[in-house]
Amino acid sequence: MLTLGDRVDRFRFFLRDRDGKFSDAFDAVLAGAGVEVLLSPPRSPKANAFAERWVGTIRRECTDRILILNERHLRAVLDTYTNHYNRHRPHQSLQQQPPQAVEADQPAAVIPFNTPVRRTQLLGGLINEYEHAA
Repeated sequence: MLTLGDRVDRFRFFLRDRDGKFSDAFDAVLAGAGVEVLLSPPRSPKANAFAERWVGTIRRECTDRILILNERHLRAVLDTYTNHYNRHRPHQSLQQQPPQAVEADQPAAVIPFNTPVRRTQLLGGLINEYEHAA
């Protein structure tokens, strides 16, 4: 609750699994702030599959490969990666287009093989973004 500060009143629900690391005191603090705690169904690991997939992806591709110094650094890293994930990283389910592609309505143009490519390094070279040079 310390990091949420005055924003805790914006939340109505907190969805969590039934892991033992969440104590009754944890639930009591949230209830005291007016947030209702909802538990995922027992023995249903896929109940929160979208969140689990996102956490796994960001850990594998980013945070497991970089030393996080403090909360400010973590927020900067997560913001940079989220922008990369949504605007540049290809997704198989979207025909290798990012979710927020600039030209989402048009199919990708076929570009000749010998076209120059420009590389942009993010997070000190941990992530590279490539685009065709003009």
